[in-house]
Amino acid sequence: MRPDLNLLFVLFTAKVTLSLEYCPTYCQCNWNISSVSCFGVEVMPVFHSSTQEVWLEGTKLSSIPQNAFTNLDKISHIYILDDVTLNYLDRHSFHNLSRATHIQLTGLKALSHIDQEAFKDLPNLKYLGIINTGLITFPGLHYIQSTQEDFILEIVDNVFIKVIPSNSFTGISENALTIMLNSNGLKEIQRYAFNGSRLEEVFLHRNVDLVKIDELAFCGVIRGPTHIDLSETRVSSLPSIGMETIEKLRAKNTWALKALPHFGAFLHLQSAELTFPSHCCGLKTLKRWRGPFEAVICNLTWTALGKLQEPSAVLSTGSSTGHKIYQHLKGNFALPTASTTTHSHHHQTPTYATEQSQTEGVFYVELPTENFNEGFDFGQCNEFHTDDHGLLCRPLPDALNPCEDVMSQGFLRVLVWVVSLLAISANLLVMFILQTSQQKLSVTRFLMGHLAFADFSMGVYLLLIASVDLYTRSHYYLYAIAWQTGSGCNLAGTLSVFASELSVYTLTLISFQRWHAIFYAMRPDKKMRLRHAAVLMLVGWVLCVVLALLPLVGVSSYQKVSICLPMDTETFAAQTYVVSLLMVNVIAFMVVCLCYLHIYCMVHNPQHQSSSCDMSMAKRMAILIFTNFLCLAPICFYGLSAALHQPLMTITDSKVWLLLLTTFFVPVYKIKANLCCFFPQVLLVLFYPLNSCAHPFFYAILTKAFHRDILMLLSRMGMCQRQAHLYRSQLVSIIPHTYRETTSAPLSSKTAEKMFM
Repeated sequence: MRPDLNLLFVLFTAKVTLSLEYCPTYCQCNWNISSVSCFGVEVMPVFHSSTQEVWLEGTKLSSIPQNAFTNLDKISHIYILDDVTLNYLDRHSFHNLSRATHIQLTGLKALSHIDQEAFKDLPNLKYLGIINTGLITFPGLHYIQSTQEDFILEIVDNVFIKVIPSNSFTGISENALTIMLNSNGLKEIQRYAFNGSRLEEVFLHRNVDLVKIDELAFCGVIRGPTHIDLSETRVSSLPSIGMETIEKLRAKNTWALKALPHFGAFLHLQSAELTFPSHCCGLKTLKRWRGPFEAVICNLTWTALGKLQEPSAVLSTGSSTGHKIYQHLKGNFALPTASTTTHSHHHQTPTYATEQSQTEGVFYVELPTENFNEGFDFGQCNEFHTDDHGLLCRPLPDALNPCEDVMSQGFLRVLVWVVSLLAISANLLVMFILQTSQQKLSVTRFLMGHLAFADFSMGVYLLLIASVDLYTRSHYYLYAIAWQTGSGCNLAGTLSVFASELSVYTLTLISFQRWHAIFYAMRPDKKMRLRHAAVLMLVGWVLCVVLALLPLVGVSSYQKVSICLPMDTETFAAQTYVVSLLMVNVIAFMVVCLCYLHIYCMVHNPQHQSSSCDMSMAKRMAILIFTNFLCLAPICFYGLSAALHQPLMTITDSKVWLLLLTTFFVPVYKIKANLCCFFPQVLLVLFYPLNSCAHPFFYAILTKAFHRDILMLLSRMGMCQRQAHLYRSQLVSIIPHTYRETTSAPLSSKTAEKMFM
């Protein structure tokens, strides 16, 4: 026995020595796992035939020669990493490697070309990775011919690959293929790019320059895909062809994707992660089955088998019962089969033609004669009638973007038209009369003109919102993104903030001017001149324009809600902007109140002469203060609470506020509390229409001076000549009397009221 042991020892020693002799220079060999790792080599090493794993890292190869690994019958894993000189993969670089399952090329910055037959006859390949290379064209991989299930192709971080051409994935695998194409320099995916492939998942995320996926890109796909990821791309549209097999759609931070294909294209969609909440508003109505064929087959199936009460008992067997059900339907309901069956070129599901007979109310449906049980999934009939048939969609519609029209209530839709048209017409009338008046332009008239223009602009904003609501009625979710992210919403938002703040500013200045005129009635040298008012209004215009433009440069945003108000307070700057805007309104309201209260006190001062006009003037002041309080108080209270992330009202509730305040001038007391939603400036919409409609009446149309201007205009047109002559006579006698009162006696309430006119 001892000679035999010696012989075994000699053979073992010879084998180990032989293996060690085949470990190439600059390489490390681990024969326990048959692995060879080479670092910095400049020539392709010669590997032992038993090698199963090769690592080439930091090498300086110019190319991978033909049949470089052909002698390695057991090779399964090949890694080539961080080679700065490798620029070419020759024909048959990876050829006829029957056991190769994993090939990875990473960090080959100089690699610019891969021969179409570089990867050929790799029947067991499960993974091919081409990562962070210098490729300028998409590699041809048609000759891989893998037979493995769930093949993974990872081509990522190749910033010079711009286009995926037609037939790029044909011949890679005979079975399901997962394609990872993220973080490349892709700009376009051409038609028939995925032709001839069986797709499982397609990842295209972080291709920040990808702007176009051709409508026919997925045309010709044998099966799939079931999952597609387009997150962080610039794709503006999805192809409608090829989406019927999608079960999971991911397009987060894809801001250019404002419109999805018709929702009927997503036949099997189960979950979606999108960028805009309005997309989910449409997708949430998506059903498992749709169209005449599915509906008729499901209904007739339950009827034919007498299982209307227990459909699950019939359909639990799934597609295996398809042929039996078809034969039963054909025999009992005389459903004719199609003489020819049309098969889709890009997936195996057949298409069906339907028509409704006008005789006897019978539905005739063309049914396929071949593979019926594969052409229709009878489990869908059961799924549709379960309680949990809706798909999962993110982001969910929230308080800022509910699944409703711009004007969610019918009566609100009508009244917003009434209010907008009233504000526009009333303020246009005021501006027209002021422009055509022959009276000298006074400070009061100058300020009234600016107030009318501001309120007219607010009416235009409301008319724009009402028009958008009318155009998108019942289907706003289809237009929400295009409207809210477009120039139209930015224009409307800018107009609304500018108009509202200019109105508040001018209203405050009018109150201050009235107070100043009465307080310094005995001091003509202190009188506010027109040039003073012009300078103050110029300052106001500049401030209002700046406030309106800030959301366009990133401070808050007009794109949060359908009514285009600055409701974004996600950043500190945006929150500061909203709070400041509301506080300005609070301060303006306080100034108006103080001015009118002081005026009233001065009129009733015992040192001044009072008259019967005191009560009339007090009522006028009370109305002015009340209307401003009615608008500004709830706006500021609820707006500030929302800006501090303690909202008390949803956006839908705020629209009801708009309705009630503009119609009845009364506050709403029933407010929903403790709602986890946010609407920092939504209540600004409440006082827009109220003040825009009230101002032209309280400050112009209902005044005697305005009536006289209208009378004089009519007289120039040949009408009301007698009344105009009487007015001129009264005016001649009033002016000297008023002048004497204002220069020689304390101001009375009657004189003050005349000055207000």
